[in-house]
Formats: sequence, structure tokens, C-alpha cells
Amino acid sequence: MKAVQSRNGTSQIVELPIPELKPHHVKVKVDFSAVSVGTELMMIRNQSNAGLGYSATGIVEEIGEGVTHVVPGQRVACYGVPCHREYVLAPKHLVALVPGGVNPVEAAFVGIGAIAIHALRQANLQFGETVIVVGLGILGQVIARIANAAGYRVVGLELMEERCLLLEQEGVTVYRSEEKMQQALALDKTIQGADAVLLCASRREHSMIDSALNWLRDRGRIVIVGDTGTDFDRDLLFSKEATIHISRAGGPGRYEDSYEQQGVDYPIGYVRWTEGRNMQEFLRLIAEKRIAIESLIMNECKLEFLPDLYKSYMNSPEQMMGVVVTYN
Repeated sequence: MKAVQSRNGTSQIVELPIPELKPHHVKVKVDFSAVSVGTELMMIRNQSNAGLGYSATGIVEEIGEGVTHVVPGQRVACYGVPCHREYVLAPKHLVALVPGGVNPVEAAFVGIGAIAIHALRQANLQFGETVIVVGLGILGQVIARIANAAGYRVVGLELMEERCLLLEQEGVTVYRSEEKMQQALALDKTIQGADAVLLCASRREHSMIDSALNWLRDRGRIVIVGDTGTDFDRDLLFSKEATIHISRAGGPGRYEDSYEQQGVDYPIGYVRWTEGRNMQEFLRLIAEKRIAIESLIMNECKLEFLPDLYKSYMNSPEQMMGVVVTYN
């Protein structure tokens, strides 16, 4: 089968054997996968020798021992394994049945959706609270849409006009500068600062934590989502008694061998939202038309042309939004 891998600072089309079925896994024939621009370009730059992509949709070919929630012939969405390839072997808890009526192209973004949902859960928001989403690339856009659907008061911060307009079309207030947003927050006496700030920007050499602390109410929360710097003023943090969290991928279970490879689920009474349940929730939001992802998809690319696409955006990843890889 054809696949795209990162090798020695480049991306290449390679031929790999079709994966062999094993217990607690599902073999899926992929027809759409989503590009996570920042993560994948970072892997190429870091000269990682690994498969690229982590989010896709396709049709179940075979199911392994212990798999009961899907059957061959059904459309599913997959997360957590290299997905820019014609076949994937995905752990059963990272395979979610796609509800009827969901556009497969949108279902391909299930991994990004699970990451977005987990980031919001890390913010520990309650109904009516205010969240600022900083950086409106594909992940920030999805986070802001889900937060808006959940009834939170959502504010976006982004410098690129095109990205601002995309989110404003969803009815979300977006600011183009920190100064204007700071002024607006100061004038709104009903909120006394944001309850949480989610940092989705990806500039490791630059930290926005001190800025975020100024936007927070007393005892507010900062969630680091993007690959951003983590320096901060300890006195400023102390003055607000704020908390800083980092959001790790799609939720509880990620990188845990017992959950992902051995198929041992966490009891729902103890771990309500695993990464698998976050995937299901993302698909539900799409199925019920509470969020739409299609407007974020700016490009479709056949698998064999994906290395060329990486090259074209290597020096300007900020120009990319949603990209779907096709296999037919």
C-alpha cells in the first residue's frame, strides 16, 4: 500500500505492506485523511522518521478479536495512528462509528476534534463563562466553534484577517490586536476578565502566558494547546492565583498501552471522557449540525501529491487551514 512518511527532513511516498489484523484492532480502508499542518510540518523539520497524519475516515475491512462496536462495511473515523496511507490498523477505542448523514470529509477531522474537545475540558468551563481562544488556525477554529456550540461566551484573538473572518461568520467576536481585546474586556463589567484562555498559537520562541494572565479574572485558568513558549512572570501568576494547564492530545487514554493496544477501557464512572468518547462527541456535534467543519477545508490533495503540498507550505504554514487527503 502507498503511504506518506517523514524521512530525513523530507516527506516521501513509500510502499508498505498492508497491516495484519490483531486483537482489539480494526483494519480500515482509508478514503479521506486530515492534515494537521503544524504537527506534521514540525515532524518533517525535526527529521522524524515516522508515518504522518493521525486523523482519517474510511470503511471497515476487518475487525479483530474483542471488537464489538463496529462491523465490516461500516464507515468509521480513526485517530492516533499514522493515517496518510491506504490502510490503517487502529486500536478499537480509537475507532468511532460515523453517524448517518455526516459528510465523510468532515469525519476525517475526528482527531483534531477530539484534541479540541479535550482542550476545552482542561479549561473546566461552566455554562455562561468566557473563554478566549488565541490563534485561529485549524485547531483554534474548531475549539472556538465547539465552545460556541456549548454556550460559552467565546472571544477569538488572531492577527490574520482571513482567519478572523472565518470565525466571525460563526457569530463569534474576534479581535485583531491584544490592545483592542484588552480594552473590550475592561469595559465589560459583567465578566471581570475571562474565565479561561486557550493558547493555540504555535511559536515556541514566544510566550503569551503573561498576556493571558492580564486577560484573566482572579483565579482564572490558562490552557496551553499549541507549541508555544512557557515562560511567565511568577509574581503575575501569584497575584491572580491563576492555574496553568497543558492539554495533551485527545484525552485520557492517549499514549497508554493498556487502553490503546490492549483494549482496556476506563470505567465511565471514573473517567467520563476518554479520547474515544471525545471522538464520538465530536461526530455527534457534526451530525446534529451544531458545528460545521466544511467551511474550514481550503484544499483537497491526492495522496501522491501530499509531499509537494508540504514543500509549498514549509515556510508559510500559517497560510494553511483545513486540508483533506483523498485516495480515489
